[in-house]
Amino acid sequence: MTTDVNNKSDGKSTLKSSLSGVASQLPLGRLKDEAAGLGKAMAQRGMGKASSGVESLTGRLNDVAEGKSTKTKAAMNVAQGDSPAKAGVKAVGSKVGEKVKDAVSTVGEKLTGGGGGKGGKLKVTNILEQIDVPVPREVAYKQWTSYEDFPSFMKKVENVKQDDEVNTTWKAQVFWSHRRWTAEIIDQVPPERIVWKSTGDKGHVDGAVTFHELSPDLTRINLVLEYYPKGLFEHTGNIWRAQGRRARLEFKHFARHVSTNTILHQDEVEGWPGEIHDGEVTEEDALSKRQGDGDGSEQEGSEGQDQGPGESEAAEDRDQSQGEDQGEGEQRSQGPGDQAKKPAKVAKKAPGKVPAPKGKLGQAPVKKVAKKAAKRPAGQSSG
Repeated sequence: MTTDVNNKSDGKSTLKSSLSGVASQLPLGRLKDEAAGLGKAMAQRGMGKASSGVESLTGRLNDVAEGKSTKTKAAMNVAQGDSPAKAGVKAVGSKVGEKVKDAVSTVGEKLTGGGGGKGGKLKVTNILEQIDVPVPREVAYKQWTSYEDFPSFMKKVENVKQDDEVNTTWKAQVFWSHRRWTAEIIDQVPPERIVWKSTGDKGHVDGAVTFHELSPDLTRINLVLEYYPKGLFEHTGNIWRAQGRRARLEFKHFARHVSTNTILHQDEVEGWPGEIHDGEVTEEDALSKRQGDGDGSEQEGSEGQDQGPGESEAAEDRDQSQGEDQGEGEQRSQGPGDQAKKPAKVAKKAPGKVPAPKGKLGQAPVKKVAKKAAKRPAGQSSG
């Protein structure tokens, strides 16, 4: 018996020693840390659920106090005289309407770039176009400044009103809606450039247009636009650059009108020839003044070119022929003695001069007349 007991005690001690060896090899410290982290996470989750429940309860209490909950609205509708069924339907309908309104406003903010995303900056669409028209630069400029004619050849521009020299009011179609905006010209130099700013409830367009002479009958027009969309339709169209394509098409309509209509009636295009700086008119007819200065310089140059060697020689010939006619008349009026005493003075011809033709239409040179008069005896009349 004693031996069996000893054997059992030895087995237990051996098992304990082996278990202690295995336990020493296990990462018990890491298990303790993970268990502690799990406990903290569960505690935080429980606290979060409790706080959210408290917030939800507080919100419900606030809704009840403000009359926003469905049950409260139904009770208020019953108090106003509606039947319980009708009151419940009204309450549910108003709740659904509020949710739909919130969803639409959220989508609108995402489309328009409003709300908190990226600071709520307003998106801008840059549009750059260039086109050539087969008319002089002044004619293209005049046609562009005839703003009230735009609806006659542009598709989506419905109306343009020239309020004064600086301000214009525009109405155009954007998708299924109609938009109005007011443009103010801040800089205008004929026939070179026009720069404007605009304001509108549903967006606006700022821009500049410049005119460049490629040849006397060919003009290049550069158009730069900055489109600031505002509204659901405008931002929706801005997603696929609909405004840029629309501006390109309207610009082509302008070129078509100039190439087919304006080119045939250039003298009938009026436009506005004034000059504007900083939004104020500084010159009423700057275009005519610039054209007058250019024509005067061209005339002076042409006159200087026309008076060449040929013109100066012709003038000298005319002066010489007049002198010869006067000398011959004086010799005929004088007597032979006077002619002998005062021989006629004959101007020497410049080299290269063509003498006056002889015959019925011409006259004999003065030298021969003077020699004949000198050979005649004194007292003989010249006949």
